Amino acid sequence: MKTLYTFLLILLLGLAAAHQDGWTHLQPPYPKLQKRGTFLTNSTSKFWVNGTNIPNVDFDIGESYAGLLPITSKANDSNQLYFWYFPTTNPAAGNEILIWLNGGPGCSSLLGFLDENGPFTWKPGTYQPLQNSWAWTNLTNVVWIDQPVGTGFSVGKPTITDEIMLSAQFLGFWRNFVRTFSLQGWKVYIAGESYAGRYVPYIADAMFNTNDTTNFNIQGTMMNDALISDQTTQYFIPEVAYVNYWNQLFRLNDTFMQYINEAADTCGYTAYMDEYLVFPPPSNPANITLQKCSSLSTEIQAAITLKNPCFDLLLITASCPLLWDVIPPPPYPGYPVYNSTGTANTFFNIPAVKQAINAPADVVWEECTSRNVFVHRIDKSPPPDHGVYSRVIERSNRTVFAHGALDMILLANGTLLSLQNMEWNGAKGFTSQPSDEFYVPPISGLNAFNQAGSGVFGTTHTERGLTFLTVDLAGHTIPQVAPAASYRYLEFLLGRIDSLNSTEPFTTQ
Repeated sequence: MKTLYTFLLILLLGLAAAHQDGWTHLQPPYPKLQKRGTFLTNSTSKFWVNGTNIPNVDFDIGESYAGLLPITSKANDSNQLYFWYFPTTNPAAGNEILIWLNGGPGCSSLLGFLDENGPFTWKPGTYQPLQNSWAWTNLTNVVWIDQPVGTGFSVGKPTITDEIMLSAQFLGFWRNFVRTFSLQGWKVYIAGESYAGRYVPYIADAMFNTNDTTNFNIQGTMMNDALISDQTTQYFIPEVAYVNYWNQLFRLNDTFMQYINEAADTCGYTAYMDEYLVFPPPSNPANITLQKCSSLSTEIQAAITLKNPCFDLLLITASCPLLWDVIPPPPYPGYPVYNSTGTANTFFNIPAVKQAINAPADVVWEECTSRNVFVHRIDKSPPPDHGVYSRVIERSNRTVFAHGALDMILLANGTLLSLQNMEWNGAKGFTSQPSDEFYVPPISGLNAFNQAGSGVFGTTHTERGLTFLTVDLAGHTIPQVAPAASYRYLEFLLGRIDSLNSTEPFTTQ
């Protein structure tokens, strides 16, 4: 009998091991968990977050640290930025860290954390947060930072008037962060979205200018649907061409379509597109006179909304009914009004959540602040395509611009217009139109919540250190709508794959 029990025990253990091995191959692309607490020291202990004690989250989110650090060397400085730092368990990451910044100006980076690329997400229309198979922390160490002062959980009095001042404050914070977590010499990557298209290049340029690789070992940047130029170039000029392309979706009548196309001709938009959105850029371009026609945009949005009352500039395929959202979208023009519980009851304003993530209890968190983060709400800096981004590209290992094709806040052709008028590494613009296939490999075994598409997802092109790509099925927030695609081009930024048309599997699969 004892021999039989022994045999049965061995058999059960063998079956369990076989089941575990089979299950492992079906898991999301998580690296195997390694030892926790690798950054827990005397200087970091006050920032430690108990990963098993986040309200409404019924799983362990892993090792992380959160809290406030000053923007200067003064420990008692009242101006402090809030961060939430997640060390990765991926051994391929080594000594590198990615900074994520949302835009606005004044939008909290915790928006990106909860809606897009954090270890857990809370999607509209769902009852609770769920584990994110496509968390960027699966690939590298990531820190989400609320900046500038006055954004999200960051505290103090906004005093900046331009991106130069913003960068100086950020670098002061970053020195403190590096010292606190002993990250001296670590490779730094910066990624951002929307208005962070102004933050990221100015911060990266400031880091390069220090010549201090101990604290600012900047390697590359990545922009998602980023504001890098002026609104006329990135939105108004290409807007009518965009509506022409998507009118099978918008279904605007022939009379209105004729009206807006004639208006685009009168405004100079059509001629400007024909002259400047060419590959390679013209060597002696004609001087196109543009009229002030910003009201045309208002008319277009009103006409689309008559057909689709739930029209959303962030994702033009959105339609009714609108879903309840634990974090209602910011009150920008063109955003539909979502059914939500209001700012006071959003996830990050729950007292127990604030306590769990070391956030200041007396700060009412807003997804996009109602305060002026720039004095008088004016950012006096020139757009980054006026020289700043050129310097960043030339000194970086990799620079990536990703743009969702379904985004109508900022248009992909508007970004290309900016790039075709920008000079870097000895030449202006791209010599060839982006046409290589951007490929996303498949993965099996994901639950319904974490399913993501695969195959050809758009087009891409790399030239002289700059990579541009479109994501055809995504809007303004690519990691939210096309998480596998964003995961893939993050692998490219980090140098884990050589090109975006590679058919190799995910490096964490």
